[in-house]
Amino acid sequence: MDNKYKDTVNQPKHYSGSIECIDAMVSAFGEEQVKNYAKINAFKYLWRAGKKTEDKEQDLAKADWYIKYAMGTDPRNV
Repeated sequence: MDNKYKDTVNQPKHYSGSIECIDAMVSAFGEEQVKNYAKINAFKYLWRAGKKTEDKEQDLAKADWYIKYAMGTDPRNV
């Protein structure tokens, strides 16, 4: 992943606090459900890449993050 997007993809400023949303989702719904969510979310970012904002590369970086998560790798630990 391009270092230009590392912080905005892995630790966006709008995520604050000690528990990240994805961890709360795992706690509430279980790992497999969240992996399915990650697949769907990756699809969304690929679908709209460069359309919602002009920053296509950031959308692709986010899709990559969710694909990795769906495959069982937590991108925050890479």
